[in-house]
Amino acid sequence: MNRRLLVVDDETPIRDSLARHYRFAGMEAETAQDGEDALEKLSRIPYRVVVSDILMPRLDGIGLLRRIRQEFPMTRMVMITGYVTLENALACLKLGADTCVFKPFEDLSELDAAVEAAFAFHERWERKLLELRGMRGDEK
Repeated sequence: MNRRLLVVDDETPIRDSLARHYRFAGMEAETAQDGEDALEKLSRIPYRVVVSDILMPRLDGIGLLRRIRQEFPMTRMVMITGYVTLENALACLKLGADTCVFKPFEDLSELDAAVEAAFAFHERWERKLLELRGMRGDEK
């Protein structure tokens, strides 16, 4: 099953270290520097999970979450932020983010659990679709 992830953060060290972490965990992890860059990549390659910072230039994480919900509704979103506000948390909840993890990270266990849960969502539905195809006798 495809475990393709996009890490979106304007801070290069965070973006690169998270991508490296998820590649080491066996995922296909790519990066984008902001929401605009992420949307451009999403238009070319289907990512199942996007891990995105909230505060970024050009298109911030909340704007990216809103656009992904409209244009790529099956893509799961895990938000990360060092700028913790009630407004941001409520916007993430309202727009359907899987969760919001606060920076700085003491360790990556909370983020890893959120990413695994997002991939598990897709894997459950893939199993259901295969089961349904088997019941119907569909070839595809």
